Amino acid sequence: MNQNQAQGQKVNLKATDEILKGHYANNLMAAHSKEEFVLDFINLFPPQGQLVSRIVTSPGHLKRIVNALTQNLKKYEEKFGEIKQAENPQKQDIGFKG
Repeated sequence: MNQNQAQGQKVNLKATDEILKGHYANNLMAAHSKEEFVLDFINLFPPQGQLVSRIVTSPGHLKRIVNALTQNLKKYEEKFGEIKQAENPQKQDIGFKG
């Protein structure tokens, strides 16, 4: 089966309610080896953070993910206007002071 045939097939996905809720992430750490990429999605609220999801995928699939995200970002900006890139987070003092 080639890629065009696979894209034309209908696929039913199952997902639990927990997965459908999704997770908020405001940080991403990426690592790779020759065989795979590891994407750690993190909810970072200093002084600590929580790993909310880890995706492990092949280099070829990562390239398809990047292309899909690029295309969707372009469509979004065409419809809603340019998104300004967020600044890199700065170390901040968070919490109550005594």
